[in-house]
Amino acid sequence: MDRIQVMQSVSATKCYIVDDSDSIRQRLVSMLEAIGNVTIVGQARNATDAIAGILAARPDFVLLDLNLEVGSRSGIDVLNTVHRELPAVEFVVLTNHSEPQYRRACARAGAAHFLDKSTEFDSVRTIVADIAGKQA
Repeated sequence: MDRIQVMQSVSATKCYIVDDSDSIRQRLVSMLEAIGNVTIVGQARNATDAIAGILAARPDFVLLDLNLEVGSRSGIDVLNTVHRELPAVEFVVLTNHSEPQYRRACARAGAAHFLDKSTEFDSVRTIVADIAGKQA
């Protein structure tokens, strides 16, 4: 019994990254690698791929861009769809559109965190470390 508990406590926290910017995704990957105890289980650049990937991978949390590639559904669509299916998945929304109406819409859809990319990007590290700490 003790052995099982030890094995469970060292399992990595699973993350899925959704952003249409290759450079932002790479920056997030580098940030997460520095934290440790976090495994990236998938990445997507559009809403359709994100929804399918998240539902298949069942991550502990998702780093989600609000505005995805042109012609794609939005991050809100991802949040609404996935949160309905997997309410335990924690969402951290990252956006350049931090107006109050977007913040409220994301909170209503189930986002745990809402960050402005231009001023709060570095807060991702603290939030992810917190999430990983809860999972340990």
